[in-house]
Amino acid sequence: MRLRRRPWIITAIQEYSDVIINLNTVLTQPDWAAIFNRQAPLYLELGIGKGDFITEMALKYPENNYVGIEAQHDIIYYAARKIKEKQATNVKLLLVDAKQLAELFTPHSITGLYINFCDPWPKTRHAKRRLTFHGLFDCYREVLIPQGLLCFKTDNRDLFEFSLNEFACADIKLKNISLDLHNSAMTDNVMTEYEKKFGAMGMPIYRCEAQF
Repeated sequence: MRLRRRPWIITAIQEYSDVIINLNTVLTQPDWAAIFNRQAPLYLELGIGKGDFITEMALKYPENNYVGIEAQHDIIYYAARKIKEKQATNVKLLLVDAKQLAELFTPHSITGLYINFCDPWPKTRHAKRRLTFHGLFDCYREVLIPQGLLCFKTDNRDLFEFSLNEFACADIKLKNISLDLHNSAMTDNVMTEYEKKFGAMGMPIYRCEAQF
């Protein structure tokens, strides 16, 4: 869902320059260990919502580093504010398009990749815009470590079925498929803001892990 642009956001996000990385000041494929000032497993979320998931993951697993990618100024502002409020020091955000991954990360440097409640692009002619479209798999494979996991969650059954078919047709191994996550045996699930909303409404949440 695309938010209406708020003119003051452009100035306001400058207050969070310690969280939002300015790519104008770093080279292609920045040194993430230097940016975080430590060497640690690196995890990536594509599309961060308002930051609930990546913030809670960073707090729950302080031994890891987390990078969130978001293309909308309005969304990244609220996420950066939440990260600062929660004092999650192992999170950085990038205001870029997800298709730029190869420019931002060296090969096989990402331990795990999260795609949560992305835009389903329901029209067939827009299938290539979906983040689980097979045309993006080579990009994911390039940045993920060997056998690295892509964890995918959605409330949209049509998108979930499409995604399972895309992974299967690309011979990507699927693990831990759930058609009703909140009533499954998974005990360490960290929820996004959308997930909390949909879960409270009794809607099933679909999840799978694709091993690249």
